[in-house]
Parts: sequence; C-alpha cells; structure tokens
Amino acid sequence: MQINDNEVARLIAWEETRQNEGIELIASENYQSHDVLAVQASVFANKYAEWYPWKRYYGWQEFTDQLESLAIERAKNIFHADHANVQALSWAAANLCFYTACMKPWDNILGLDMWHWGHLTHWAPITFISKVFNFFWYGTDKDWKIDFNQVRTLAHEHKPKVILAGFSAYPRELEYEKFVEISKEVWAIAYADVSHIGWFIAAGLLKNPLDCGFHAMMTTTHKSFRWPRGAIILSKWTVSNPLKAPEETIENLPTRIDRAVFPGMQWGPHMNTIAWTTVALKEAETESYKNYAKQALLNAQILAEEFLSLGYSLVTWGTDNHMIVLDFSENDFDGNDVEKVLDKIGISVSKSLIPNDKRPAFKPSWVRIWTPAMTTRGCKEEEMKKIVHFIDQGIKNRNNENELLKLREEVRNFWLNYKIS
Repeated sequence: MQINDNEVARLIAWEETRQNEGIELIASENYQSHDVLAVQASVFANKYAEWYPWKRYYGWQEFTDQLESLAIERAKNIFHADHANVQALSWAAANLCFYTACMKPWDNILGLDMWHWGHLTHWAPITFISKVFNFFWYGTDKDWKIDFNQVRTLAHEHKPKVILAGFSAYPRELEYEKFVEISKEVWAIAYADVSHIGWFIAAGLLKNPLDCGFHAMMTTTHKSFRWPRGAIILSKWTVSNPLKAPEETIENLPTRIDRAVFPGMQWGPHMNTIAWTTVALKEAETESYKNYAKQALLNAQILAEEFLSLGYSLVTWGTDNHMIVLDFSENDFDGNDVEKVLDKIGISVSKSLIPNDKRPAFKPSWVRIWTPAMTTRGCKEEEMKKIVHFIDQGIKNRNNENELLKLREEVRNFWLNYKIS
C-alpha cells in the first residue's frame, strides 16, 4: 500500500528492516502475515457496529452480524466454551471488563502478585482498577511454584468475588484444578487469564481451564497466535457453584460479560480486527497451525537445554510452555543490562522481575525469552541453538564494542545463512 506521508513511510520502512534483520524474542510480539495486515485494512474498518449481532443500534448490519456471529461460534468451539465475547480491544481492557461484570466497587479479588509473575492488570497499585477493587495477591514458594496454601488462606480470609489464575511470565503449567477447588470453598468465580498461552490451549497442547472447571477465561488474539491485537472473553454457564445472589448466578455470567464490554467499558467494536480474528480462529484448527504451535513449544525446550548446558540459571529450571526465564540475580549485571546489550546485536528480549527480586522494576534480575515469533519465521532446533550462541556471546562480550559489532553482522546475516523463509 502506497503512503503519501513520506515521514511515516520512512519510519515504516525502517521498522520493517529492523524486524526482518533482527531476532525477535520479546514475549507478546509476533509476525503478522501480509494477509492479516491487509484484512485489518478492509472495508469492515468503515462500519460502526454498536451493540451485538442481531441487536445493533445502527442500520444495515447484515454482514457485520454474520461476521461476528461466525467469530463467536468458532471461539466457542475451539475453546470448549458456552459463550464468547470477541469485542474486547486488548488484554487490559478485557480484564477490566470481566472485573466489572463480576464485581461491584471495593469488592475483593485474589490474583497473582506482579512480583511473582502476575500482570499489571492483576493488582498493580499504579493501575486504575486498583482504585476500584480491593486486590489481594498470592505468590510462589521457594521452588517457584504457586503457593496454594497461601491461596487457600487468603481466599478464606478475604472471601474474594473472583479468584484469578494467570501470569505474565511463568514458564510452567498451572494446576487449575486446585484453583477450582478453592473457589468452590469460598463461592468465588474462577477466572483464568491465559493471554500468553491461549493459542497453545486452542491447539490442544496445554490444559484448558474451562475443561478443568473454571467459570471463565480470557485470551488475547496476538502474542503466540500472531494475529491482530485484541482479546476474547470465554465463559461456561453449565458449571455448578452459583453465587449467593440470584441475579448474580453463573447462568447470567455471559450476559454480565457482554454488558460490561458494551456499553459498560467500550463502545463500537473494531470490526476489521474481528474480521481477521474470525479467519484466525479457523486457522487455529488447521494442521499447519498445530504444527507451528508444537514447534514453538519444542523450540522453548531446546532453548532451556542449551542455556542450562552453558551454565545459565533458569527460573524453574526449565519450561512447560513457550517461554524461558534467565536468572541473573547472582551476577554483577542485571536484566536491563542484558536487554540493552542484546539490542546492540539485533536481538530483542524483555527484562522482568523474579519473585522476591531485590533489584528495582526497571533493573530487574531476569530476562524473559519466548519462541513463537522466531518459530513463525521458520526456526527449528538448530536455529534455536544458534540463537542461544548469539545471546551467550553477546553477554560475554557486553563490554567489547568491536565484538558486539561483529555479532550484529552475524545476526544480520543469520537469515541468509540459514535460508529461513
């Protein structure tokens, strides 16, 4: 597509070059195909579709109604849900919508501590939601596993309306059944935020919280699935454990979610994004997508094995999903230092906190690395080993600018050498 604004066109070209020549390992980033980008620019971007299918406020919605209904049915089928809302605009927006669907101001919610791999929307005091709801948080034990004794104690003490299971950077699978057991004890809604792993659940490679007894869950549509930025809120109304107030039963949860999204927190949906989400949901059922997801998980295992063989410390000593976490808490440099030096050689990673990190948030002790973006570009086992080599050499030569320049050129030539499509 030709862009007449030369300044913006130049920035787009530079960013495209950066992405093509670099190695992308930042969690939540992936590569959208040309088709995805094209559909997002489709004529559905012109249509205002306020409300929900077959109930729109504006006229002539015949095709938007069919489109969104198709997305809903595909989402329900893939994720084994009774209801799906595909209008949420992002991770944070979806969580906020769900909270307002289930709680009144100052109600209690129990989630994972941000300092123990939780997300900003799970409790952080700098967010708007922390001013509306009372957040309590559980953490991990000395082995970096969820401390379910703490979860149960806090749940009985504070009687939360919602118990949240989910993470921003946790390399192991959660024990969803234990969350369900505790939620039943205190009459709480069990809600899973699976934004980072939702599409591995769609491929049947990781456990589905809805199959384990959760009332609802949310996943983003980008990150591991490499599609437009948005989110889907899914729920079950067949789960036993109704809430005490008749008007707040689980059977009413889908309606409460829909009303919280619109008109509660958002207005007109982005129909162009929903258009490609619909396509993406169909692709999630294909063998090619499932093979991609399997390869992404395998690539993460290779990363873990290679780093361990080089003497690096990994949080939880490995991974069950698509990410690993390098621990530099015992080093004289931190995760921010590693992020910056790898930027110099053309490798993107993200710094993050570890449980009980003694360093501040902007200079934390660890680095989070994930595999979906490079798997999208065709990386398999041997390429992942080469990427570990680049990272290792970058860290070891972090104070040698000449060596870093040489490494940058190696990374730039990486795609030519390995002929990755």
